[in-house]
Amino acid sequence: MAVISVALAGRSYDVVIEEGLMAQLAKRAAPFLKSYGTTRSVPFVADTNTHRLYAAGIDTNLAAHGLAATWFVVDPGEDAKTWSVLESLCDWLLGLGITRRDHVFALGGGVVGDLVGFACAILKRGCGFVQLPTTLLAQVDSSVGGKTAINTRAGKNLIGAFHQPSLVLIDPLVLATLPDRQMRAGYAEVLKYGLLGDAAFFGWLETNGNKVVGRDPAALGHAIATSIAMKARIVAEDERETEDRRALLNLGHTFGHALEAETGFSQSLLHGEAVALGMVLAARYSARRGEISVADAERAAQAIAAASLPASLAALGLACDGAALVEHMRHDKKAESTTLLFLLLRSLGEAYVARDVDLADIAAFLDGELTA
Repeated sequence: MAVISVALAGRSYDVVIEEGLMAQLAKRAAPFLKSYGTTRSVPFVADTNTHRLYAAGIDTNLAAHGLAATWFVVDPGEDAKTWSVLESLCDWLLGLGITRRDHVFALGGGVVGDLVGFACAILKRGCGFVQLPTTLLAQVDSSVGGKTAINTRAGKNLIGAFHQPSLVLIDPLVLATLPDRQMRAGYAEVLKYGLLGDAAFFGWLETNGNKVVGRDPAALGHAIATSIAMKARIVAEDERETEDRRALLNLGHTFGHALEAETGFSQSLLHGEAVALGMVLAARYSARRGEISVADAERAAQAIAAASLPASLAALGLACDGAALVEHMRHDKKAESTTLLFLLLRSLGEAYVARDVDLADIAAFLDGELTA
């Protein structure tokens, strides 16, 4: 078992990583179940897939401790992060009589965590929630740090709040049911931690990445714990991303979000896949600026391709040009009043925030990548 503390003034919480946690939920989350007593049901939010896989076991586990669960089930995918679903969820929670002392349980990937976290941020000006991430991407990234949001027509995650969970319980065993494509998409975020700030970890992943994606227990446990420990340190230093420190976690995301927008936030390009290709583009653009060597940029691309993740923009077959992708970037939530932020590399293992990027040069660079 690994316990990693996210140290925030007055709002610190633990991330617990242990095989079999899901089967011990009532015991492990006991302090956050007390307010319901034996007369009120505990609210869980899940998508149809996680509900099908885990609801019966959770119901049985809670019942053994004199508790009962009640479920709000959403469709899988980004379509659940909408105003209408948020409204329905808030109405449902209010109908249950949720108070500020209560905790809502988010069972699923990043979509469910984002939706529940935002609902809890605004419900009665803030109630608690517990993250039960069931995808690798959520386990190593989105379940920790307090970023919550929904999507709008203007873009992804543009309406949201910083609202930290009270507890994160990570059970690597649940990844056995995760489709291989989703596992690879989550692995992109693991690679991100190596590229942005830990050259030794990146080197370890070059050797052991297939074991992580293949769900080898020791390799997977090490990858999850290392990723979470790095994110916990960064979040503790810059919780609300007002400095450049937390912005480093967006490596690959400026390019990646533009690709997601161009593909309609659809299943044709998963978030982790977009981030993977975004990191390739960030590395290659860093080489274009002379900040890393072409060889290092291609080393990063090879590590991503080795996990069967997208490493070629041309291979996506997008019917657009570089200027269209830059236009998507202008709507990114990380954009400042006169500047678009790019996360680039000084070396493999050292990312930085660039505010001096010429968008016309980005468009020209992307034109080349689209036809390479």
